[in-house]
Amino acid sequence: MNTIENQQANFVPASNPVITQGQTLRDSVETSMNNYFRQLDGQPVTDVYKMVLAEIEAPLLETVMAYTKDNQTKASELLGLNRGTLRKKLKEYGLL
Repeated sequence: MNTIENQQANFVPASNPVITQGQTLRDSVETSMNNYFRQLDGQPVTDVYKMVLAEIEAPLLETVMAYTKDNQTKASELLGLNRGTLRKKLKEYGLL
């Protein structure tokens, strides 16, 4: 079985992803996941949910913190998270 780290190493965006302006976030995730599974070429994989969350959460937090000019109160409200939870996640990803 692959570990999360090995799976993340295999999670490479397509060189020419078919993501267009106006495409929804949901569509972008679907495109990326289809590319990922195509690259696996039938190899066994586990913990995909955990891997995807780890890949998405860090840039989400980075972007929200930039948008709120590092205001944790505004960021926690925007994300719908408790401020303590936000701080924990920021520390987890080395963003604090």
